[in-house]
Amino acid sequence: MESTIQYAHEKDLDWQEFRNTLIASTLGERRPVDDLPRIKAMVENANLLITARIHNKLVGVARSVTDWAFCTYLSDLFVDEAYQKHGIGRELIRHTKLASPDAKLILLSAPKAINYYPRIGMTHHTHAFTLDNPDDLV
Repeated sequence: MESTIQYAHEKDLDWQEFRNTLIASTLGERRPVDDLPRIKAMVENANLLITARIHNKLVGVARSVTDWAFCTYLSDLFVDEAYQKHGIGRELIRHTKLASPDAKLILLSAPKAINYYPRIGMTHHTHAFTLDNPDDLV
């Protein structure tokens, strides 16, 4: 299958195509797929979108925000369930890192994928923090 997969940096990825593939992946259950303006903004405001296509069908996406110099936050990595377990996710990560070689690649794992990243050679980091509500700051 790998010889038929085309990877690309798509600056103008269609947000509806992104959404459809997100829904077809396991990550869709953890993203606001029914909030169309938010999904559209997620695609339009990302500055690094790496895609995987098979015969022009979008089967995977790595969506990142990067400064190209210090850090690249890979905020969404997903592959259509019908195409998983063929190395597409690993290659999306590789292409993301190649696109921003000077920046450290950072991601927060979805619970279902927590064991995937060490298996492909990524380093686990225990010092990440999140904040959803600014009123939670004391």
